[in-house]
Amino acid sequence: MLCAGAIGYRSLKLSNPRNGMSLGLTGFGASGHLVLKMVRYRYPDARIHVFARNPHERDFARQLGAVWAGDTAAASPEKLDAVIDTTPVWRPVVEALKNLAPGGRLVINAIRKEDGDKDHLLRLDYPEHLWMEKEIKSVANICRRDVSEFLELAAEMHMQPEIEEFPLAEANRALCELKAGKIRGAKVLVDVV
Repeated sequence: MLCAGAIGYRSLKLSNPRNGMSLGLTGFGASGHLVLKMVRYRYPDARIHVFARNPHERDFARQLGAVWAGDTAAASPEKLDAVIDTTPVWRPVVEALKNLAPGGRLVINAIRKEDGDKDHLLRLDYPEHLWMEKEIKSVANICRRDVSEFLELAAEMHMQPEIEEFPLAEANRALCELKAGKIRGAKVLVDVV
């Protein structure tokens, strides 16, 4: 909760949330599923669109209340007020920009971005991706206030993250499943004595 939840909360704050907005979530793992739960609770009339490469993640998003879920490269059925990107790669950033409404904001919630697909940045098309006062904002840090506010909200809404526990000795298996897209919520390592 403190990593995925608090950073997701900070990302949501930076997206300028409001009831009735159209919000996109790119990537749907630990942080994304908690953000969706927060939005459904605090902004019940918001329309949440989820972009994920894995069909199971898209199904999970719809089960949690997303109005639409499609592939990372899909066009959303409406232009979005904001998109929160939780992926470690560049392609979803470029794809998210084309789904933003004029004046929309892309919030990048990632500790790092891999270099493997950095060439996607060369595909930026100014009129399609950036024109009309679109914004890009990164989440650099969370502060004590973000954590306090998130924990208060989580307690108020009785938040239950979806997790799958792995003994610490099986950390490699958990990482392989993450890489293979076998995820529903978050993977948690526990030290079994």
